[in-house]
Amino acid sequence: MERHVSVLLDECLEALKIRPDGIYVDGTLGRAGHASEIAKRLSTGRLIGIDRDAEAITAAREKLAAFGDRVTLVHGDFREIGSILDQLDIPLVDGMLFDLGVSSPQLDNAERGFSYMGDAPLDMRMDQRANLSAFEVVNTWTEEQLKRILWDYGEERYAPRIARAIAAAREIGTTGQLVDVIRSAMPAAALREKQHPAKRTFQAIRIAVNDELGAVEDMLSGAVPHLALGGRLAVISFHSLEDRLVKTAIQRGERGCTCPRDFPVCVCGFQPTLKAVSRKAILPSSDEIAENPRSRSAKLRVAERI
Repeated sequence: MERHVSVLLDECLEALKIRPDGIYVDGTLGRAGHASEIAKRLSTGRLIGIDRDAEAITAAREKLAAFGDRVTLVHGDFREIGSILDQLDIPLVDGMLFDLGVSSPQLDNAERGFSYMGDAPLDMRMDQRANLSAFEVVNTWTEEQLKRILWDYGEERYAPRIARAIAAAREIGTTGQLVDVIRSAMPAAALREKQHPAKRTFQAIRIAVNDELGAVEDMLSGAVPHLALGGRLAVISFHSLEDRLVKTAIQRGERGCTCPRDFPVCVCGFQPTLKAVSRKAILPSSDEIAENPRSRSAKLRVAERI
């Protein structure tokens, strides 16, 4: 099994305030690094592990086998967290954890097509059952569509040049070919930057393929009603768009009143549902970044159901 380092592990465990008899959800199971530590802290409690990657479920089943019926694994999408819990007849849980990053095994498995560091088929699907892959996005979406996702999802300042180059180069079959096209579109100064020139484009395409931002919005709206009073929601994000969604959702749960500012009292009926545990995102320590450079961009936000 590939080596996987769980990001912000201690911080997540502290944030969830795990009780031995509590019910918890790991909605992005991955290779079960966070999940195994949660399960260790349960006695009569229960952990629900969810992932849309069948390979992750298989690997997690082996890793978590020792915990027996304390753990239930679900091959599903975290955007459907509400219906998944309803199907399991679990009305409320004591804590939920979501790690929105691509797991190290997914990045390191060349055949999955997530990495710009090798040459592999263009795929990037987190759920292999999905129809849309990076190949379709790169080879069938219009130049304007490509430019939009590069701007919006990758914050790529050379989006017009890269989109034009991709549209002109079709058909592009592998990650290596895509990297070459991206490089050809960028000015020499950009190629000398420390960051890999394809990083933002690959991020944008991956987000589009997996509808990651829509999934995060659906997850947040479905998760909060299934949190018990005092239950904790912990979300790790890896880029500014996701973090903004999480931050905004927490703020909406705290201060979602729609009344005009000059109204003396609230008349819209808003009732707070969340309270941020800390105003600023929790970041990895310098020691963690040194051990696991992929954690550098991680941000953890935590809220409590009230």
